[in-house]
Amino acid sequence: MAQQLSAQDAQFLYLQTGDTLTHIMGVYIYDPSTAPGGKVRFKDIVRHIESRLDTSPVFRRKLYRLPLDFDHPYWIEDPHFDVEAHITHARLPEPGDWRQFCIQVARHFSRPMDMNRPLWDVYVVEGLDRIPGVAPGSYAVLNRVHHAAIDGASGAMSYAALSDSDAKGTPAISLSYDPGELGTVPTPAELLVRAAASNILSPLNLFDTLMRHSPALMGAARRSFAEPEAALGQKVPETRFNAPITLHKMFDATSHPLADISAMRKLVPGATINDVVLAICGGAMRRYLEHHGELPDETLIAIAPVNARASKDDAKTPGNDISAMTIELASHIADPVERLRAIRGFTADAKEAKTGLSARVMTDLSKHIPGATMARVARLMSNPGLAPRQTNVLISNVPGPQMQLFMNGARQTHQFAMGPLTNNMGLFIAVLSYNGTISFNITSERRIMPDIDFFRSCIDDTVAELRAAAGLGGKGE
Repeated sequence: MAQQLSAQDAQFLYLQTGDTLTHIMGVYIYDPSTAPGGKVRFKDIVRHIESRLDTSPVFRRKLYRLPLDFDHPYWIEDPHFDVEAHITHARLPEPGDWRQFCIQVARHFSRPMDMNRPLWDVYVVEGLDRIPGVAPGSYAVLNRVHHAAIDGASGAMSYAALSDSDAKGTPAISLSYDPGELGTVPTPAELLVRAAASNILSPLNLFDTLMRHSPALMGAARRSFAEPEAALGQKVPETRFNAPITLHKMFDATSHPLADISAMRKLVPGATINDVVLAICGGAMRRYLEHHGELPDETLIAIAPVNARASKDDAKTPGNDISAMTIELASHIADPVERLRAIRGFTADAKEAKTGLSARVMTDLSKHIPGATMARVARLMSNPGLAPRQTNVLISNVPGPQMQLFMNGARQTHQFAMGPLTNNMGLFIAVLSYNGTISFNITSERRIMPDIDFFRSCIDDTVAELRAAAGLGGKGE
């Protein structure tokens, strides 16, 4: 029988509008000098992806939506699936430098996906010879997948299954799935029975969840009386990032040695790599807004997705299982070490949830909201005039494989990413680690951040500050 999308998966469909695109995209650069004959042809890439289609049901299944979103959609097998319809290629226009590459990446990301087919595509970009640090003859693979199908953890696992651990073609990881997961079109009777049951049982399940979480709810209520300001949550200052968005997305990225970021932890006892990442992002935003004379007196606020899976093996299952944490970035603190210290103090105490209910509880509650209700709420929240100001930036830190990966014998040299923007959240920083490097990937919007290259330099300057404080010397990567 067809698999129904979870409430969390469906949310990413309901939030999508003409300007708010809720897909994610990985950007991978390959050096073909290690491939047989030192060359990889486009048809080789198509053939390789076709040979790995059995690693995930994401490749062959598409959406089956109900009228008026009366219930959450289903995944069904696409009877007209054609792998070549999902893979295209192009060449960078002159001068073919990093700026042209970023423009090409952002333009592809800004195009809506075809929602009538399986929700993924691959765009191969050639002509990268004038990009500093990129080997001659290299090409990029841009892999888009809709967020309804995967999250950061399951997406990383899915792409790893397309990759090899050596130039000979040995799969990096072995994944497979039961063909029954593809699903068939439900009968009208099945749809009516399941939709009716879902809408009738939703209030009962919601009440049951409320009861199971009653200690957390009671604790939140007590804190509301004792600390009224804390119960309202952190105040999110108004910035240029809190504005309506358009389809015109922007992209840029910078990479640094992971060992340097790890060494910076020693500046503050107990600090984690994630704390350092947050301190770098907060420092870069401080530099950027200060340069424009727009730095607020209060700290900027970030939302950081948290992988809620019980084990790494759970990431092999497509879909979303994420929570989120609201974080103070201490952007009002000029000293980089003191900023890191403040962030460490905040994240160490984050489980005490200053806002009362944790995102995990809210996620559990949302599972029992009927599809039609959730869809209407999502449309209201994505409206430019009604979208709430919940954060100044979304920062997603996704640990990646610390080993060399290949595809078609070509060596993967770089890994970047873009994430979705929504109205009132016009800055997304995806932080990825791969084979000894860590990349800070910026997604924004043309009117919000027309000088995205300057923001990239703000990240580099903040990293340099922390390098100097840690006594690392040099400029890193």
